[in-house]
Amino acid sequence: MVQAAMDAVRRHGPGVSVADIAAEAGITKPVLYRHFDDRADLHRAVGHEAAALLMARIAPELMKNREPKEHIRGVIDGFLSGVEDEPQLWRFVVHNPGEHTPGAEVVDDVRQTIASLLSSLIGVRLREADLDPGGAEAWAIGLVGMVQSAGDWWLERQTMSREAVTDYLTTLIWGGVAGVLGDQDAAGPHAPLRLLPPTGTGEPT
Repeated sequence: MVQAAMDAVRRHGPGVSVADIAAEAGITKPVLYRHFDDRADLHRAVGHEAAALLMARIAPELMKNREPKEHIRGVIDGFLSGVEDEPQLWRFVVHNPGEHTPGAEVVDDVRQTIASLLSSLIGVRLREADLDPGGAEAWAIGLVGMVQSAGDWWLERQTMSREAVTDYLTTLIWGGVAGVLGDQDAAGPHAPLRLLPPTGTGEPT
């Protein structure tokens, strides 16, 4: 039924009705409500599945052993590609005006998961450079929020390609990280800033 609800959202948009969802599932509304407490409960179930789809794009990018600038680019592009491929689901979970509150915790969970991973990576690099890692979590939360806001803008405007948005955001984030570390050479477009330990070791490079 959740899959049918997702298909109904794709077909009818974020304002999809419960009747539309029931019709997509081939059942009546009373039967649908035997499985969900109310519309908010259904909204939450769809939100969790949509969040899983998005995390399936982003998580592998965080796990790859690659140059950190390419890490940044991969995570941003993974997020934007998820939004681009499922725009109606994204709008339903994040921006559905009638059901924003019930789904808000789903969005918060995804944001917090990504931010926690980024915070850990940033903290490792700061400690390696003998710098105060106290701001790592705040920076990670800020970065996630910036990319989400830019993704919302891009989804609605489509004034440039996904590749261009990814390049702009990567350049901004990369320059900021290099500036915090006081490494002017690292701000160059090809300079490496290693945040992840190499595969098979527990020590950062």
